[in-house]
Amino acid sequence: MKSIILPLALASSFLLTGCVVSVGGGSDSHYGTDVEDREYNNRKHISNLETGMSYESVLRKMGVADFNELYEKQDGTYRVLFYRTQRTMGDGITTKDECTPIVFKDSGLVGWGDSAYHLMN
Repeated sequence: MKSIILPLALASSFLLTGCVVSVGGGSDSHYGTDVEDREYNNRKHISNLETGMSYESVLRKMGVADFNELYEKQDGTYRVLFYRTQRTMGDGITTKDECTPIVFKDSGLVGWGDSAYHLMN
């Protein structure tokens, strides 16, 4: 019985060689589609924003931000949400320079983009 099992086990291992299952990651072509879809959706949602919208309504529309900052200043509380909208490097890591900032003052949307972010500072 042992003499039959060993050759069958060896033969089956040769039959299974060459079976490769790839699950995401690795190259830019695999990485790109999900991230590009997310970037496109973020740009689409941002294009429909209007000043004065509440923080909660924007968060419901946009989802979880890639980065989040909060500033206390004399004229109010500022919150900035950063959403990925473009790729600068194909390394799979999201950085702030790949994101569009969305700026709130006292829970109301006051602007988005680099100019709105720099005006706050």
